[in-house]
Amino acid sequence: MDPAKRLLEWYDAKRRDLPWRKTTAWYPVWVSEIMLQQTRVETVVSAYEVFLERFPSVGALAAAPIESVLAVWSGLGYYRRARLLHQAALRVVAQESFPTEVDGLRALPGIGEYTASAIASICFGVATPVLDGNVERVISRRLASADDPKRAATRDGLRAAAASLLDPARPGDSNQALMELGATICTPRAPRCSVCPLGEGCQGLTSGSPTNYPPARVRRVTERQSRVAAIVNRDSRILLVRLPDSSPTLGGTWEIPWVAAEASQSAAEFAERYGGKWSLGPSRGTVKHAITYRAIEVDVREAFLEGGDHVAEGIEAGWFDRAGLGRVPHSSLVEKILRRAASS
Repeated sequence: MDPAKRLLEWYDAKRRDLPWRKTTAWYPVWVSEIMLQQTRVETVVSAYEVFLERFPSVGALAAAPIESVLAVWSGLGYYRRARLLHQAALRVVAQESFPTEVDGLRALPGIGEYTASAIASICFGVATPVLDGNVERVISRRLASADDPKRAATRDGLRAAAASLLDPARPGDSNQALMELGATICTPRAPRCSVCPLGEGCQGLTSGSPTNYPPARVRRVTERQSRVAAIVNRDSRILLVRLPDSSPTLGGTWEIPWVAAEASQSAAEFAERYGGKWSLGPSRGTVKHAITYRAIEVDVREAFLEGGDHVAEGIEAGWFDRAGLGRVPHSSLVEKILRRAASS
């Protein structure tokens, strides 16, 4: 049987029941593809339907303040994606149309080669292959390619091989089948080659060492950070400070005041950074958090701040109860810290 047909038969029988696969409408598919950039499927599943309930159309998304969009995005990370999605929604509403071809899609903020190809194939039946990390791995193994899949010349070959596996009548499903295969069968460390629909003709499998392909990339050395986070309560509300929009990571989100652990012997570091007069109480325990190449360990401390709402110039601060916290953007680290404080 033709490998493209085998792939689709496998996908029809074994694909995961994911909410964004129940539609080919461009708006929900677009939202899902932006969410899935650099975020695990399991995390996106719970966030996707909440986001669509709050912003059910591109018009609703464009009309919403960016602060509200970032708040609903909380927990997904990489908040720049939400900002670009909002910018693109404004453009789509202004143009009164959504692009249906790859080049037009790539002109929208936040949409690159992969996302444009995914949307075009799934929503508009454009027979264009996708190359995400999963597809790169599947095709590299099928070709036994030891070349770096991020090199332009290598990608051209991978893209051509992926295109050969597209069913022209169902290009979106073919692309999703390749991604699903990489996510569930042709995994990085323990591929289940015995049940792979593309096992026949896979040169990596024939070689006896499919995990040699693609070659392992040099990983960035993990940067370990130790912090002290200060939980300041006032009338059942928690003090948070807002990161500037220009912050390189998590810009515009609210965080719990913190300093580097090596400065924790004196509350003066908190005062220097945030203003006011601080004193630190007992530890409530520690939490661990990973973001990109950083491994962060946080000592959660009870703290007291004299001087009311005084903070240093240029810092925006606020007091939030649980309901209020749900209306502003904040990271999953904030949730971890608050859970630790509440459980001690």
